[in-house]
Amino acid sequence: MKDPSAFRREAVEKLRKEVPGRAIVAASGGIDSTLAALLAQEALGDRSDALFVDTGLLRAGEVESVRGFYREAGLQFEILDGADRFLGALQDVADPEEKRRRIGREFIRLFEAEAERRGAEVLIQGTIAPDWIESGGQLRDTIKTHHNVGGIPSDVKLRIVEPLRDLYKDEVRALAHHLGVASPDRQPFPGPGLAVRVNGPVSRELLEIERTANRIVEEEIERAFGARQIPRPWQYFAVLLPVRTVGVTGDNRIYGHAVSVRAVESIDAMTATSMELPHELLRTLAERITRALPGKVTRVLYDITDKPPATIEWE
Repeated sequence: MKDPSAFRREAVEKLRKEVPGRAIVAASGGIDSTLAALLAQEALGDRSDALFVDTGLLRAGEVESVRGFYREAGLQFEILDGADRFLGALQDVADPEEKRRRIGREFIRLFEAEAERRGAEVLIQGTIAPDWIESGGQLRDTIKTHHNVGGIPSDVKLRIVEPLRDLYKDEVRALAHHLGVASPDRQPFPGPGLAVRVNGPVSRELLEIERTANRIVEEEIERAFGARQIPRPWQYFAVLLPVRTVGVTGDNRIYGHAVSVRAVESIDAMTATSMELPHELLRTLAERITRALPGKVTRVLYDITDKPPATIEWE
């Protein structure tokens, strides 16, 4: 990328040429799509509608967090409720690639309906280089289908424009600093949301277990970072595993779920290194998660695998 100011000027000019009419922007709450939405707003003004979808697959407090984040960034936006739609599409689906494809399809169908209602023909996305590379764009094998690339159905009715397509994560963050976006170090969150952090079939009950565990991981790691006990991780979260494990409470045998905690360091998301967290922090995580979910989670593990051979997310 050239310097961020030059990239901004060129991206705005290109958007004005590529989008003569109205456009909607798929705004996920992450940095990538937020920057795409801000560039579209600068280029198109009120001909651009940024839409944030509550899929029912979001982290605890995510809607309010995104609402505040967008307001600070100066982004005009709308929030759409799509929870029933997305959870219905995922019923009984265990395969992670099928999850991503179905989520991508539902996003597109929802955006197509909104575009028709608003008289728009273009969908602007915050796709960046790792998204299409991992989806098979430069490789013989697909590492994982990103919902906003390989998850797009072949019969999509909208023309898709991706102003950040050639940027990597470090370049995206440099652009965020240039645009004055608050919290440009906000950790990445997968577009499919907690659907890919509940390994195996997704249900409302399992999502609530995962959402609670994930919230605790974020709280404790952010507290440790604030106390300067650890450096800021690139990404940190909990994964609900598709296994059950025996536990004990008092004199009773219980049979609950296992949760894996993951925290990694990275620069561009193409590679990542597992962080060495203090043992006391790991013990606190295990205690808080099992106490918050009594009888539901009986075991907490820590994932120390780098990328490669693993990916950052489990699915």
